[in-house]
Amino acid sequence: MDTGESKPRSHLLDMAFKYFKKEGYKVNGENVMMEGHSGVMRHFDLVVQKGRQEQGVWVRDWNRTIGVNVIINLDTASDDVELGAPIMIGDKFSDHAKSYSNRRKISLLTKQKIGSFR
Repeated sequence: MDTGESKPRSHLLDMAFKYFKKEGYKVNGENVMMEGHSGVMRHFDLVVQKGRQEQGVWVRDWNRTIGVNVIINLDTASDDVELGAPIMIGDKFSDHAKSYSNRRKISLLTKQKIGSFR
């Protein structure tokens, strides 16, 4: 795992970091690049761990709905590097994205959900 230096953490990524810590996850990396079995470099905003399972997290602070194509890309990236059930954090998700996520055991967390833990 390579963790590179980058721009300051976004507000939503900061909220996600605090949410995972509060929920008992260990944050194993931020802005992580991993080479998959396919030979493609895969990027994750966070890699978190609870128990024995490491999970890749994408945080998308967009002012639009996240579609199924983004969820499929996250799923593919996680499978390629053998991370467990991925987690997507965003503002809102399309019905197709929710349906695909339910079938594939991908967690979708909204800004409201991670901002409301206390």
